[in-house]
This record gives sequence, structure tokens and C-alpha cells, in this order.
Amino acid sequence: MTRYFAAAAAAAAIIATPALAQSVSDGKVKIGILNDQSGVYADFGGLGSVEAAKMAVEDFGGKVLDASIEVVSADHQNKADIASNIARQWYDTEQVDSIMELTTSSVALAVQALSQEKKKIDLVTGAATTDLTGKACSPYGFHWAYDTHALAVGTGGALVEAGGDSWFFLTADYAFGYSLEDNTAGIVKEKGGTVVGAVKHPLATTDFSSFLLQAQSSGAKVVGLANAGLDTQNAIKQAAEFGITAGGQKLAALLFTLAEVHGLGLETAQGLTLTESFYWDRNDASREWSNRYKERTGKMPNMIQAATYSGVLHYLNAIKTAGTDETEAVAAKMKETPVKDMFAENGKVLANGRMVSDVYLMEVKAPADSKGEWDYYTVKATIPGDQAYLAADKSGCPLVK
Repeated sequence: MTRYFAAAAAAAAIIATPALAQSVSDGKVKIGILNDQSGVYADFGGLGSVEAAKMAVEDFGGKVLDASIEVVSADHQNKADIASNIARQWYDTEQVDSIMELTTSSVALAVQALSQEKKKIDLVTGAATTDLTGKACSPYGFHWAYDTHALAVGTGGALVEAGGDSWFFLTADYAFGYSLEDNTAGIVKEKGGTVVGAVKHPLATTDFSSFLLQAQSSGAKVVGLANAGLDTQNAIKQAAEFGITAGGQKLAALLFTLAEVHGLGLETAQGLTLTESFYWDRNDASREWSNRYKERTGKMPNMIQAATYSGVLHYLNAIKTAGTDETEAVAAKMKETPVKDMFAENGKVLANGRMVSDVYLMEVKAPADSKGEWDYYTVKATIPGDQAYLAADKSGCPLVK
């Protein structure tokens, strides 16, 4: 009799466990991709990131725990107030479970704060500031792809070691620019270099002439462009017109991706040093996925778009493994589970939400060296993730003891 009751209890536990745990609260998992789709960062992430998220959902099978998966998207116009209003509406009335991408650091910080208040997961691939996993970290916030510390270690460190030991910064006048300048200046000084000056410019500047003249007259060996997207493209084009590189100064594109190289063209971009955490032509897995992405979009992906795919997949796998879409359980699984996909072969998520994987120091090829469309980079070095990113206990995140 005792044996019978023990067996029955064990069977009941096996039957009951899935019924108790494996469920999605409203029968649907809804992921919001919130980014710039019409401004200076539209090619940087934009609709390409939306498509990458949809690819992840399709590759996952379109359902998780028998619940359908839906991707919604919106353009935040690089304005934190607009982004916060959209995010609040998504959470409060449209049953969105998680918001991702979040290009522009001011936007990402605002939405992450709201997501923490609402106990919702946010996963940032498009913004750069280390504050997201530092002083503004959230128990439900995750940061994929890159940050200003990794960019500084990669591009900044390489150029100082190559002799570029005096710097002048052209900096975008908001949280991202400040963070990128501060992180890179720290690396420059750590390696024995000096910062001779800096100037800030508004987002979406079209005329860089006054800023470039200051950089030129500074005599710095390196002009660090602490901006991104069309701002960086315009600065590089106008720097050529002013003869800055012809005069011996080197431009450091501190946040520059495949999308911006394509927009600028190899003739103008050749020789630039930059750092990305993904390159489509790195291995068989990256090529296979990137070619599928190109079939859908007409373009090869950059690190932001590839990371959006990776982040969506990781989130969905965490729901599946947790057996629920409850935020605390999913966030715990996301931190416990290694990241191994076409984006990151050896990724891990730290206690502060920072996903750590290798990053790559690139040099843009000369037109004569390119073997075909999108063959833009020579990989100069692989920087292990533990060197590129801050350790959780050094990040300033109050959640990490």
C-alpha cells in the first residue's frame, strides 16, 4: 500500500508540474521593437532590426508553450518622451511583454526605467551607454551587441597602441556621446595618451565645419568621432573636404557599423578602424543567417540587427525553459543560460544583465581589396568578451553585491 501511494504521488507530481508551470498568462507573447525608423539611426537598426526579430520568431517556430508570438514595432524618433509614451501604452493597453532594440541611449534609459517599474523585460541592442548595466541597471534589463566600454577598448586601445597618443573628440550631445567620450578618454589615458580637447554637437547635425576646424587646429593625432549613424557619415565626408586626414590626422569612428560603411562607400571609408561584435562573413553560421537576412531586406546585417535576432531567440528560449512568461522566472533563465548562436559562440549574461561575447577590431578595406558586394572588413583582432566589457562587480550596478 505504501509503495502504491508513493508511486501515485510521484505520478501526480509529474502530471501536475507542467499544468502549474508551463503556461503563458494571456495566450500570447508580444515583443515590441522600438527604435529609430526615420532619422539618423534608421539604417543603424531601423526596420532591419524589426525584420531580424521576425526571423527569430519564425526560426523558433512561431509559438512558445502553445502561445502565439507576435512582433510589433514603432518609431521613437530619437525622443525619450515619445519612446516612454509608446512603451507605456504597449505595456498598459496592448499587452506587450518585452521591449527590445531601443536605439539611442536617452531612449533606452527612459524605457528601461519604465520597464523596471512595470516589471517587464527590456533588451537593448541599439544603445551604447554603460549606464544601462551600471548605475541605471535593472533586474529585468539586458544589454546585447556592444557598449561604450567595448568600443573604447577596441578602437581606442588599438589606435593608441598604433601611435595615436593624442586625441580630440567630436561628441554627440547626449548620454551616448558623453559615455563614449568618457570611456575612450579613459582607455587613451590608461595607455599613456592624452586628450587635448573636445567639442559637443547636436544630434542630427548637417554642418560639422566649426567642430572640425576646432579638431584640426588642436593638432591631435586622432580625431575621435563619439557619434553614430548619419552624424558619423557626415562628419567623415566633411573631414575629407577640410583635408583633415590628408593633413596627417586620423579619424576614429568610435561607433561605426557595416550599414554606415555601405552608406559612405569604400572610397571614402577605406582605412577606418572600427569595432563590431558581428561580421556577416566571419564563419559559416554568420554567412548562412546573413544571406537569409539579405534575401528579406536587400542588405547584409550589422551587429545591432544580428544582436536583435539573438536577443529575441534568447528571450523565447528562456520562456520555454522556465515554463512560463512570468518576468522574474524568465529573467533568471536569461541570466543562467549561455548564449550560443550565429551572433555569439561563447556568450554569457552577467548578473547586471550585460551579455558578454567576443568583439572584433576591423579595418575597412580599400576598394581594390574588396572581392565583392559587402566584402568590407579585414578582421584585425578578436578581443575576448571578458576584456571588452566591464565585470559586473566593477560596473557600478547597485544590484551586484
